[in-house]
Amino acid sequence: MALLAPSLRPAAVSKEPVPPTPPRRRGTGARKQFTAWLFLVPTLLIFGLFAWWPIVRSLLLSFQKTNLVEPAVWIGLGNFRALFDDPLLGTAVGNTLFFVILGLLIGFPAPLILAAIMSTVRRGAGVYRFLVYLPVVIPPVVAILLWKWFYDPGSGLFNNVLGKVGLGPYSWLESSDSAMLSLTLEATWAGMGGAVLIYLAAMVGVPGELYEAAEMDGAGIWRRIWHVMLPQLRSVIGLLLLVQLINTVQVFTEPYVFTGGGPENSTLTVLLLIFRYAFQDGEYGQAAALSFLMVLALALLSAVYLRATRSWSTS
Repeated sequence: MALLAPSLRPAAVSKEPVPPTPPRRRGTGARKQFTAWLFLVPTLLIFGLFAWWPIVRSLLLSFQKTNLVEPAVWIGLGNFRALFDDPLLGTAVGNTLFFVILGLLIGFPAPLILAAIMSTVRRGAGVYRFLVYLPVVIPPVVAILLWKWFYDPGSGLFNNVLGKVGLGPYSWLESSDSAMLSLTLEATWAGMGGAVLIYLAAMVGVPGELYEAAEMDGAGIWRRIWHVMLPQLRSVIGLLLLVQLINTVQVFTEPYVFTGGGPENSTLTVLLLIFRYAFQDGEYGQAAALSFLMVLALALLSAVYLRATRSWSTS
């Protein structure tokens, strides 16, 4: 027992004073949440007033007949029936799909190819990027009017240049066979600057070791682009492809300023038809009905596309 006594003694207690625990303030979390909502509510109100309320109002308008002055009359599905009875609807949908296809064949690969070429340039890279992005800065109407002079059959730049090699003159905008192609070329030139810069930024993140390994295996530049660069940019390519699909379906400025939908309605698009219904024919209900159908089509397209390419961002 004498041997065990020292081990049973209590340990020495430190005489240093222990700082008191500060009292927890009540309502601190609730106060922070209230402050957050206080800053968030004005934004939600503005967003709801200028974004969601027009959508709801347009949906209600699609079931009404009104000139926005006199009281509206509820007609149910009357606007949708009149819409599907209009032969111009099929023409507008077909022209829009044609523009989308031309945009995928011409406007989508062009920024990627140009970015791949620019990524190999070391001297003057900033100048080239400035020149590529410059069309994006130019106001769309100004750019279209400039290209409208380029397309002029008499004194236009394109016919003058082609005439020096014995080609032309061509009726770029006056022919229903070439009008939509002419619009696509201008839209590609005006909008690809942003996509080129996004591709260039994504290419910086591709590990250089992958290029070096492919080069050691004897892969040429095109095989390195196809087997190394493109797989690494798959998620970016998918995102920009979806953005282009949505933008091309909503094309309006080019056909409106270039041709007004002509010649012979060959450049009449869905959004231009909505404009005609509302501001030329005064059929605001039909315009709202077609807008609603267009929103549904874009939502369905986006959902199907995102589901089909869901593995791109995880692989």
